[in-house]
Amino acid sequence: MTKKFSTAQRNQTGSQPAWRRALAALAFCGVATCSVAQTASVRLIVAFPPGGPNDFVARNISETLGKELGQSVIVENKPGANGIIAAEYVIKAPPDGTVFWFSSTGAVAINPSLYPKLPYNPQTDLAPVSLVARNDEMLVVNPKHPATGPKDFVEHAMNNRTTMASSGMGSVPHLAAALLAATTKGNFVDVPYKGAAPAITDVMAGHVDAFFGDVPGLINNIRAGKLKPIAMAAETRHPLFPDVKTFKEIGIDGVDSDNWYAMFTTKDTPADIINRVNAAVKRTLETESVKQRLLASGTLPASSTPQELGALLKKDSEKWARLIREKNIQPD
Repeated sequence: MTKKFSTAQRNQTGSQPAWRRALAALAFCGVATCSVAQTASVRLIVAFPPGGPNDFVARNISETLGKELGQSVIVENKPGANGIIAAEYVIKAPPDGTVFWFSSTGAVAINPSLYPKLPYNPQTDLAPVSLVARNDEMLVVNPKHPATGPKDFVEHAMNNRTTMASSGMGSVPHLAAALLAATTKGNFVDVPYKGAAPAITDVMAGHVDAFFGDVPGLINNIRAGKLKPIAMAAETRHPLFPDVKTFKEIGIDGVDSDNWYAMFTTKDTPADIINRVNAAVKRTLETESVKQRLLASGTLPASSTPQELGALLKKDSEKWARLIREKNIQPD
């Protein structure tokens, strides 16, 4: 005969689905880490104000990422000090999988060499989670510029003073221009601006010859005929601009510049939490609606393993450190 239990007895003995659910959860996550990681909201910390390209990507993945995790994902902007404020906040957060830094290349791979007294070391104070997007640099000029591709642009710069706008000392556009100058020995002159917007405006007006920029920040003005695309500083051509050659195609290596976006979290965060979020990021970027929104903006979705992101961070940190040291580049 089947024995019946009262409600109190069921709670005491744990003979009902409550203990089964708890046991299954512990088996999935691990006793020490699961309770916080799967119940609290997840915050994506963005080091820039709302409305920028970094913020745009974070907000475009947040809803689907939340569904994949079974938790609400909140984008929180902490701008200032070229990413330092956001970095310090994440570094001091508890290692429980509730706070993640949605960072661009600059704050994690360039800042350590640009600022000698940086209060954090991305390679030791943060745990890599996943790459999220690639933003290869595109060279653009005023539509009246005689160049139509990378070959004639470089040839023109060998014989003519060519001004290169940049969005601040040590920014990816500035460093991409410095790589091109070092590789080709062209007659390039750096013209730094306080951000990409005024730099692009002066290129469109013909006050400056050229500018390296992330495709998402250029795409609308290219489509409007206000900027002319010349070349990609990348391994491959961009899917939205299949006719624009790379520098590598004409034999100029060493110019590739990728202002990638990625997720990091507090060091000592358990591996099971990191792997769970990593898998959710991958599924999010494979979701067709998310993928198409990002591609339409010019951003290339790109996930990775935590180990691959760690290797990319190390590689780019060394690359930019070498250039900053050789050119004695100082922050604004």
